[in-house]
Amino acid sequence: MPSGPAWSQKLRDEIGKAVIGQDAAVERLLVALLAGGHVLLEGMPGLAKTLLVKSLGAALGVDFERIQFTPDLLPSDVVGTMVFQPKSGEFTPHRGPVFANLVLADEINRAPAKVQSALLEAMQERQVTIGGETHPLPKPFFVMATQNPIEQEGTYPLPEAQTDRFLFKLLVGYPSAAEESAMMERWGQITEQPELAAVSSGAELLALRSEVDRIHVAPVVQNYILALARDPRPRRPGRPRRPAAELRGLAPRLARPLPVRALARLAARHRLPVARADPGAGAGRSPPPRRPHL
Repeated sequence: MPSGPAWSQKLRDEIGKAVIGQDAAVERLLVALLAGGHVLLEGMPGLAKTLLVKSLGAALGVDFERIQFTPDLLPSDVVGTMVFQPKSGEFTPHRGPVFANLVLADEINRAPAKVQSALLEAMQERQVTIGGETHPLPKPFFVMATQNPIEQEGTYPLPEAQTDRFLFKLLVGYPSAAEESAMMERWGQITEQPELAAVSSGAELLALRSEVDRIHVAPVVQNYILALARDPRPRRPGRPRRPAAELRGLAPRLARPLPVRALARLAARHRLPVARADPGAGAGRSPPPRRPHL
């Protein structure tokens, strides 16, 4: 199994065959993979948001499905439905495109809320319910959605219950002049297009996630993250009054992935400060031996 930096670099190199620039977005997508989170990409049309996710799926070597969200899309078009079989006279589940490792929800804000909410159970529980039966989703599973921020007609804002399912919201910007010139050279041909090969696998990603889980987060870091999450919440007894427009703060569900996200990013960059436990230290004061900690 390769190390985190080697895994990250080979995926970057393979994605770079199709996507020029967007280095920050690629890095955060890889962090989301290691942290087991979902990503929402927002940007103007034509900035390669869809191409970026498709290239990631091809380089990662996992099952990829794209769902084009439209106003007439139904929840059953996403998760699946029960289909009647005339020969047997029974209903059998027909699985939808959500049964894939990487699901691209393209232009997710073009479908009504009931369709968007069809992803809620899948994103949070990694399972869907069809005909009263629960079906687990394949591992690894992650949703990467795109949306267009400029058009309001025919769009439906994402509900709060779904936006907090995303680990990242990435704002995709315009490329530089040099990058746009390289795009014209690479994609300006009709008969020849960049082809990507699978340089990793789902099993390799799951193994790397287990390595991230081995990293110990010191209590002082956890307490600092907890303070950041709790401080903007509504006023409690003993706290000074805050403006009415204050932030609501992070919900516990959002605060939990913060240390994992930070560790995944550091592990991918190989910049994790690693120390070993002192066998002579007192009980409960140090992490288990041979377990790196931050």
